[in-house]
Amino acid sequence: MQSGFGAALRAHWPEYLIEGAGIGAFMLSALGFCVLLEHPASPLRAALPDPALRRVLMGLAMGATAISLVYSRFGQRSGAHFNPAFTLSFFRLGKLAPADALFYAGFQLAGAVLGTALGALLLGMLPAHPAVNYAITVPGPAGTALAFAGELAISFLQMTAVLAISNHPRLARYTGIAAGCLVATWISVEAPISGMSMNPARTLGSALVAGDFRALWIYFSAPPLGMLAAAQVYTALRGARAVHCAKLHHANDQRCIFRCRYHELVSGAR
Repeated sequence: MQSGFGAALRAHWPEYLIEGAGIGAFMLSALGFCVLLEHPASPLRAALPDPALRRVLMGLAMGATAISLVYSRFGQRSGAHFNPAFTLSFFRLGKLAPADALFYAGFQLAGAVLGTALGALLLGMLPAHPAVNYAITVPGPAGTALAFAGELAISFLQMTAVLAISNHPRLARYTGIAAGCLVATWISVEAPISGMSMNPARTLGSALVAGDFRALWIYFSAPPLGMLAAAQVYTALRGARAVHCAKLHHANDQRCIFRCRYHELVSGAR
């Protein structure tokens, strides 16, 4: 077992690093835009007094960040999970070897923490302001039960969309765009309920740097449960062989380290 994990690390370390760097870049973007839109000293915050409008702009910024990461050369190579809940679900679907799933999740968690810490270093005391608070995700005024339900619902819908689009022969190349647009939507409409995480690594990065661990259990349980449920429903309706790969964007020349049958999907489109 140890040799198997060691062999995976030697062979696939570039993909693991990309996953860590990718979620780190996402956290840097989240901190920067949160400071820009929410810090009281920001001119943009003063110009946009409506919190709903600022939330929509934050959603657009983070959706664009997600899309850019998926379609970057690096995201094309690793598959652009950047989320342990995604990785766990694709592992459950049989697309990742155990070692790859473990290293992906570990590097994602570490990358989120390091990315947030780097953002805090670069931005000084700005992210520490209570209006920003390192872009933490915590339950809204409606409480933890509704926050859990919100995270569960958006995670289920996100994974359902990814599976449906990534396994459609003519739509697969647009999976990253759809995923990013959904991220923008969830931030715009669901953030007041749970803070909109959908990603245990994303929440951990902010929580550790901020020292604020309120309701952390929600963000470590609801996203994986929601995405695993979506995977279960998808395979129940379509069958396990309907899932061709774990990459969000596969129409490229980058190597694939997953248990991949993407060529069957492509040949079916001809």
